[in-house]
Amino acid sequence: TEKKTTLDQALRGVLGDQIVSTLLTAIILTPFILLGRTTLTRLSTCADLLRRLSKSQNTVFCGRIQLFLARLFPLSEKSGLNLQSQFNLENITVFNKNEQESTFGQKPAEEKEDGMEVEEGEMGEDDNPAPCSIPIDYNLYRKFWTLQDYFRNPVQCYDKFSWMTFLKFSDETLAVFKSYKLDDMQASKRKLEELRASGGEHVYFAKFLTSEKLMDLQLSDSNFRRHILLQYLILFQYLKGQVKFKSSSCLLNDDQTTWIEETTKLVYQLLKEIPPDGDKFGTMLEHILNTEENWNTWKNEGCPSFVKESDELTRLWNLNQDNMEACRSESREFMPSLDEFFAEAIEQADPANMVEAEYKVVRNPNYGWRALRLLSRRSPHFFQPTNQKFKSLADYLDSMVSKLAKELPDIPSEEIKTGEEDDDDNGDNLLKDSNDSDKIVTNQQMDDIAAKLGAQWKTLASHLEMKAAELREIETDSEDVEMQAKLLLVAWQDREGSQATVENLVTALTAAGFSELADNLNEA
Repeated sequence: TEKKTTLDQALRGVLGDQIVSTLLTAIILTPFILLGRTTLTRLSTCADLLRRLSKSQNTVFCGRIQLFLARLFPLSEKSGLNLQSQFNLENITVFNKNEQESTFGQKPAEEKEDGMEVEEGEMGEDDNPAPCSIPIDYNLYRKFWTLQDYFRNPVQCYDKFSWMTFLKFSDETLAVFKSYKLDDMQASKRKLEELRASGGEHVYFAKFLTSEKLMDLQLSDSNFRRHILLQYLILFQYLKGQVKFKSSSCLLNDDQTTWIEETTKLVYQLLKEIPPDGDKFGTMLEHILNTEENWNTWKNEGCPSFVKESDELTRLWNLNQDNMEACRSESREFMPSLDEFFAEAIEQADPANMVEAEYKVVRNPNYGWRALRLLSRRSPHFFQPTNQKFKSLADYLDSMVSKLAKELPDIPSEEIKTGEEDDDDNGDNLLKDSNDSDKIVTNQQMDDIAAKLGAQWKTLASHLEMKAAELREIETDSEDVEMQAKLLLVAWQDREGSQATVENLVTALTAAGFSELADNLNEA
């Protein structure tokens, strides 16, 4: 107590009562902050200290306490968050609201009286500003500073009358910014560099200076303009954003939304025109506000912890004793069968269903991409050589659907019509077994013949009238002789189309000296 009293008396005559009280409070409470055993003790001590300090006069000290709390508590600590999106309604900007007391239009005194001190925020004789090209009157002054009340409490903008006032005042203010451009000299680039060189540690703007004498200087200051334009962007972000605790009546109509979008573009344009480094500043500001959207989403979701469970991988690893066996499980088989995937396409290919070409699933690019992947895994037709030319993927899939319709056993034949029928007068088509001679060679029959032909497939190739280039392509596609034989038969079937019948293949086998294979094919 004696030390406190001595220190108190020594400092009050030099620094003043308010600063001394602040310093003593900090000296006394610091041990409690550092040695407090619980989070609540630290938090309540810092909060009590902040209440004793003036945010406008002790800005630096308040900021250091806030930084201390930010480092002391985790990011997801809800006690340090503005969960309900409340506004500091006590932050009122005071300005002259009485036009009768306005100094606009009055001629300034030619000389100041000797010994008169220059007030804070006023200019000395050597710092006279360049004349402003925009006429400034009390009307502009009043409208400009009235906007601060909307920035302080954005909820007013949802009121129809208040919104009209805000819109009118904003249009006039932004029109002044747009018509009155700043060059490097007006933006005080040289002074900014001097400030950076000196460190700029003692420059803080806790409150706006609203003197009428400073209006023309503020319009010429780049930092001041950036402050005002940034306030617009923050306000617009709140009005458009989804806030969990926002009232259901706080909704924008279409006209308001359109005006905000157009004004946002104008604000960014004005920011990029302000020197120095306007483009860089505007881009950085846009990035920061976009990042802020992520924080708003996080708050709306109840501020979930950023720390993930450390044993998540362990849980996944222990789902099954044998992980490789689990990967081979039937439940992990996601590839459909050919008949399941192409059933709709085959049904649409039937002329009796009268499905127009533009409405067929084969015209869907997404369907076509999946169809190609499935064919490459489950159908030999995908790798077969062919001389047919297709103008589009849909045409190619139409051809593949026609072939699959003839081969798939799970789809009833009466539902599969590919448009390659004979004349209706004959009463027959390619999918009805009217007689053995009209049967199309099936995929299973080609597999059986290919397995028995083996390396002798070239002997049959000449009787199927295959060209030498086609034979070389078959040999290039596969080194397995059984697969080469299968590719030969598939290429022949593609070329012949509806003429790739059992009878024609039997004839070719007999001529090539494979009579036994021909007899087996006839009996099948």
